[in-house]
Amino acid sequence: MNKLYVGNLSYTTNDAQLAEYFGQAGSVVSATVIMDKRTGRSKGFGFVEFDSAESAKKAIDMFNGKDFGGRAITVNEARPLQARD
Repeated sequence: MNKLYVGNLSYTTNDAQLAEYFGQAGSVVSATVIMDKRTGRSKGFGFVEFDSAESAKKAIDMFNGKDFGGRAITVNEARPLQARD
């Protein structure tokens, strides 16, 4: 799995900043900050996809619990979306 969940993001973080930061770990395929459809404001989390599993693992090791935008971010393997009841 090459897609990572990134939580506890600053509400001012955008896709480009996320891609640039995680680019330190390897080649980023995509970086997306999840936005609230009604308010247009960040929900405080996003996803980063790498071109290799090695880069994704390196990103977890490098960034989980580290400061980004003034907040300690959570970085782990993205899980498939679960159906909500």
